[in-house]
Amino acid sequence: MKIATILDQIDLGSVALPEFQRGYVWNRDQVRSLMQSLYRRYPIGSLLVWVTGSESAGRSRGDHAPAPGVVKLLLDGQQRMTSLYGIIRGKPPRFFDGNHQAFTGLYFHLEDEIFEFYMPSKMKDNPLWVNVTELMQTGVGKFIGRLFTIPELAPRMETYIQRLTTIEGIKNIDLHVEEVTGEDKTVDVVVEIFNRVNSGGTKLSKGDLALAKICAAWPQARQEMKRVLADWERAGFYFNLEWLLRNITAILTGEALFSALRKVTPDEFRAGLAQTQNACNYLLNMISGRLGLDHDRVLGGRYAFPVMTRGRRSTRLRITVFSPRRPICPSATKGPRFTCAR
Repeated sequence: MKIATILDQIDLGSVALPEFQRGYVWNRDQVRSLMQSLYRRYPIGSLLVWVTGSESAGRSRGDHAPAPGVVKLLLDGQQRMTSLYGIIRGKPPRFFDGNHQAFTGLYFHLEDEIFEFYMPSKMKDNPLWVNVTELMQTGVGKFIGRLFTIPELAPRMETYIQRLTTIEGIKNIDLHVEEVTGEDKTVDVVVEIFNRVNSGGTKLSKGDLALAKICAAWPQARQEMKRVLADWERAGFYFNLEWLLRNITAILTGEALFSALRKVTPDEFRAGLAQTQNACNYLLNMISGRLGLDHDRVLGGRYAFPVMTRGRRSTRLRITVFSPRRPICPSATKGPRFTCAR
């Protein structure tokens, strides 16, 4: 599949860049190396996608619109495609968590055939330095016009045009896409496949993949979960996305395994997040006010929370959401700051 087609499908939502917890981790050296390999037409490896169901995957229309209810989650190749998306589109994809400066401001020297990031002292007013993103978006013609206005470049004009065309042609390079599909490809199976393929890299957890699938159906899910985590951080409790997801899974399904989320709809997950936030607020209030555990450094049993949050749901308590402008409990002697009504 051509790189341009993959980027189009990302825009349409039929290919999703999963919001794994580690996010975008490449640095500028890696981005330069990728572009240099593509410029030389060296192989950069294949992509691995998981073809799975998503209620929102068929909402877009266009030449590359997916089949209704189907989305391809990019399991292996996230860093490469995120970098290429940022360089070619000039902005990060909507599934992005990291430092966009890693791929912003990439230039190419027409004579030396090297990629470097913008440095005013070195590149300003030098026509041989070409903004790669601008070239990808406007085409070769605009740059040819600029070069023709400089007579001293005329002897090398044919070479420069060829090199500009080679860079723009990166969009048309074909990448092999390996698809993991089938009813038997559960979260557990796909995680095992990914970790075998990516044995030398960062391991993918079952929570990573479960969250990726949820985000494909509800793109705002990760940001909403991070917002909830940020509220607790301001009160001194630092939890991660997988911990929060485990609690949501317990509340919605009564099970601890992430594979139990496979039949949960986006609306159900949204409601489950709100229920989880309320249940955890109640529990954090209780351990802070009654036990004096007012920050996570003295909280040793955080993975007991899924059992307790599931229990709070079964009591049908209505719990007031705490305000992040004040601590959960300023001291153990003052007791809880929540009100709770049956």
